[in-house]
Amino acid sequence: MNRAFLLSLKDVSLAFGGPDVLDQVSLSVERGLRAALTGRNGEGKSTLLKVIAGLTAPDSGEIVRAPDLKTVYVSQEVPADRPGDDAFNALSGGRRRRQILEQALLSRPDLLLLDEPTNHLDCESIDWLESMIRRQREMAVIVVTHDRRFLRRVATRILDLDRGELSGWECDYTTFVKRKAELLSDEAVYWARKSKKLAQEEAWIRKGIKARRTRNEGRVAALLALRQEFANRRKSIGTSKLRIDTALPGGMRVIKVEDVTFAYEGGTPIVQNLTMDVLRGERLGITGPNGAGKTTLLKLLTGRLKPTRGEITLGTNVEMVFFDQLRAELKPEASVLDNMPGDTQYSYLAKFLFTPERCRTPVKALSGGERARLLLAKLFLKPANLIVMDEPTNDLDIETLELLEEELMEYRGTLLLVSHDREFMDNVVTSTLDLRNLSGEARPEEEAPPTEPARKESAPKDKKKLSYNEQRELAQLPDRIAALEAEIESLQQALVKRETVDSARLSTAQTELEQLVDRWADLETRNQAS
Repeated sequence: MNRAFLLSLKDVSLAFGGPDVLDQVSLSVERGLRAALTGRNGEGKSTLLKVIAGLTAPDSGEIVRAPDLKTVYVSQEVPADRPGDDAFNALSGGRRRRQILEQALLSRPDLLLLDEPTNHLDCESIDWLESMIRRQREMAVIVVTHDRRFLRRVATRILDLDRGELSGWECDYTTFVKRKAELLSDEAVYWARKSKKLAQEEAWIRKGIKARRTRNEGRVAALLALRQEFANRRKSIGTSKLRIDTALPGGMRVIKVEDVTFAYEGGTPIVQNLTMDVLRGERLGITGPNGAGKTTLLKLLTGRLKPTRGEITLGTNVEMVFFDQLRAELKPEASVLDNMPGDTQYSYLAKFLFTPERCRTPVKALSGGERARLLLAKLFLKPANLIVMDEPTNDLDIETLELLEEELMEYRGTLLLVSHDREFMDNVVTSTLDLRNLSGEARPEEEAPPTEPARKESAPKDKKKLSYNEQRELAQLPDRIAALEAEIESLQQALVKRETVDSARLSTAQTELEQLVDRWADLETRNQAS
């Protein structure tokens, strides 16, 4: 047998009571392969990895493995605990994930199968994993990931699972995206022509029956074959129709943080002497290594945790939704529909790609990506002017992730975001807060941490002391802003009641308010720095 050969699948099929998840899939794996397995949520990517790993048996087909083949499979789920392993159990989810990956690589398998390996990892750990995979020459790696930057840097071949069929693309991810879009466009044109032909033939046969004419039996047979082709057709899943409804705006200051310190009992402070404001319309990304306390800070800022010292105050009229990375709001034993408010219609869930059959499925039977979509569906029922998201991209397919990204970029409210997805963060946030600058521990490269968080694009270039006129302006701005806010709210309420409103004045007032808020933020930051 060829020394490079590791494994092959030939005509492998598998179904779970519905359409085939794997439909006569064939695949050959050789040493040195670095492949990304792509496809929509629920297509069966994790199932295919388990079949390759020997954890799930197919219904039919042939699997041939090289003698003494050593395969390691790393699930997308991080173990909640290991019996007797107190050291592991004490780690954060990200550190557990890294330890599992380190152990997998150290075991030196012939074939490494990774299902969403970047979930919960910090950026440094993702960079480490990228370099480790790229250095491998003998090992074959097949990875399922939604992380576009990781995918571009690691994969030299794409395996695309689409409606049960697996196709191989000998190219990088960027090239694959372009070619797949062209293929889907050609497919849409093909079926549009078929649909037109079917409509014409159906009209012909109905006309023939009405006129009692002798039918062309060959044409009838062709029509029956065309009907069967449409009956056997598996449509693509489509795209979620996410829509984030923004609640009426609240006050200028969404969250006020005054001299806050927080530490768990007996632990090192996660934040120390933190003073900051989160302003309306800000999209703030929170970064830091695994275990630094990013989720803890989100809970502090939103009132789910109380600070050890200091005060955190939410602004006026804040309407908040919170996306929890642990999906704690979902009831695993209940169905998709039963996890939604009682008046939720199937049509709403269909926008998030849940069929009526899938709506009746227990949440525990959903894929990780489907659970993420369900939580998004549940949260976006409620209009919000403050969205808080803790690792929202985990397990989402790339199409849904990109749609969420676009919606958040258009969102007019305030966003607090924790995400390990570097490309998602770069595209969505307008400023960043690094937790390494907030703890009480001095870092090796500096003697003491700054008292204010490091923010991207937020520090003014001019840090000189405010002039007398600027100090007066700063003192007057809150009253001017409050007056404009009251005027805008009055105009908006009149619109809701369908009263006559000066729309030009509403637009002008909103523009003036944005300018005043920007001016206040600039003067206030300079005043604190001086």
